[in-house]
Amino acid sequence: MFRYTALAALCLVASSASAGELTARQGGTVDLGNFHGVVYYTEADDGYRVVTTMAAGEESLPVRFVATLTEGQAMVISVPGALAGPGQALEISRAKGKLVVATVESTQ
Repeated sequence: MFRYTALAALCLVASSASAGELTARQGGTVDLGNFHGVVYYTEADDGYRVVTTMAAGEESLPVRFVATLTEGQAMVISVPGALAGPGQALEISRAKGKLVVATVESTQ
């Protein structure tokens, strides 16, 4: 129960980032199909440490993705669609000193 409360609290303090730019330690909410969560980053010596935590409702366990992005790098988080249907994907990229979160076309 505590992990759901922590995820919900993080969502409450996060601003919308379904498509946009984040600044360090500013959380943003993300939606990817049935998965909802938050993304934030901190600056580290070797790049931006990006943390994305998502869950498919209160009955499922949250999943956390952590990556360190240097200039010009990107990461993609995707979920499959229905059988023979398109999936959904979220790209988190670092360019020109900024972190950008955007929904992109899934590659299946």
